[in-house]
Amino acid sequence: MTLRHFLEIDDLSADELTRVLDLSVAPGRPPLLAGRTVGLVFEKPSLRTRNAMEAAVAQLGGHPITMQGGEVGLGKREPATDIARVLSRYHALIGARVYEDASVRAMASVSSVPIVNLLSDRAHPCQALADLLTLRKKWGRFKGRSVAWVGDGNNVCRSLALGAALLGVHVRIASPGGYGLDADDLERIRSLGAGVDTFDHPASAVRGADAVCTDVWSSMGHEAEADVRRGAFGGWTIDSQLMSLAAPDAPFLHCLPAHRGEEVTSDVIDGPRSVVWEQAENRLHTARGLLLFLLQGTS
Repeated sequence: MTLRHFLEIDDLSADELTRVLDLSVAPGRPPLLAGRTVGLVFEKPSLRTRNAMEAAVAQLGGHPITMQGGEVGLGKREPATDIARVLSRYHALIGARVYEDASVRAMASVSSVPIVNLLSDRAHPCQALADLLTLRKKWGRFKGRSVAWVGDGNNVCRSLALGAALLGVHVRIASPGGYGLDADDLERIRSLGAGVDTFDHPASAVRGADAVCTDVWSSMGHEAEADVRRGAFGGWTIDSQLMSLAAPDAPFLHCLPAHRGEEVTSDVIDGPRSVVWEQAENRLHTARGLLLFLLQGTS
């Protein structure tokens, strides 16, 4: 089997992405990782990613070995390439949650086992898998649907937009000036065959959309910009009035953690249209589906 890395959602074709989603909900948990280990490097802290990946490895019969950033010294104590060369001799697969996308790509360039991007400054493909599974469970099908993103054009936005476009979902992105996806990102999304529109006002993106998504205004790595960003994103909070513009059955998604009162109000995230807890649970199911996809045939 050809070695596959998972660094961004469009490393998969549409058919492969569908296969991962199918595996995520397939009955049974084959002991694919029995007697094997998975190395998980966490340069950045995590709740959902760590628990989802460790649980998925255990459910497939394996043993996760998690390393904090200080233990590994990624790029400081040792270069990313040396770390990957060592860990790939121990483990069936390596996951890395890093600050810089270049770090996980450097690891993939030398690793002899699959590398999974558990988050970088450019991409969060594992979150996109969970988002798409959540939408498939809600919608039943992707074709003809639209998803609105309101807020920062960050790594979560980029990966979700790419994944949605792969599956034929029309993407609508509203961000304040200077905080949207760049022209290269938008062209990459369009190249996948689905439409993408950008807006400078939340209502324009949300009106008639089949789902509404957002994230915090200041992701990890942007803490120093928090005050400036609060000013730039003033008026961009998703509240019940904004949600009323979406399709009547449109769900609300948020990758968490959430800052109630900033990017979303409590009545929306804790209300009946919110699917954020199912979305969080699906991090586990899609982690398991991804491991099955990447490792089947390599045991």
